[in-house]
Amino acid sequence: MARTRTTVALTLLIAGAAALSGCSSTVALEPAPGADDPRCAEVMVRLPDDLGDQHRRWTDAQSTAAWGDPTTVQFACGVPPLGPSTLPCVTVDGVDWVVDDSRAPLYRITTYGREPAVQLIVDYDEVSSSGPVSAVSRLITQRFEVTAQCVAASDVVP
Repeated sequence: MARTRTTVALTLLIAGAAALSGCSSTVALEPAPGADDPRCAEVMVRLPDDLGDQHRRWTDAQSTAAWGDPTTVQFACGVPPLGPSTLPCVTVDGVDWVVDDSRAPLYRITTYGREPAVQLIVDYDEVSSSGPVSAVSRLITQRFEVTAQCVAASDVVP
């Protein structure tokens, strides 16, 4: 009888663990080349658990994060800094961001003139980019060095 109870308890424990692990799988991402920058670690520990109604999920790469199930927002710190670009640039909470919508509705939004550089990939059909961009901007404003700023195309001398 004791053996039967142990077997039942063990079976329930394994089934419970399997059910819990199936609720939210780990998001497979690639680390950026500069993911080991200590400033990325400073930001990682401050990232929010939720972006609106999107809950944070585990990722398998250093200095990355993801929200939503399925994933609607991805974060990577330590991406290569952008050079001059003709893509639109917006300033949010003191941080310049270059917006690449060439794969819309997936928007690739990358900091400009900050080191290390940060990149967000946002599924614009599911979530507005303003929330994630603002949340990350507040975290990097004082922590990441400013090396350049966006300028209007009319201000550039050929």
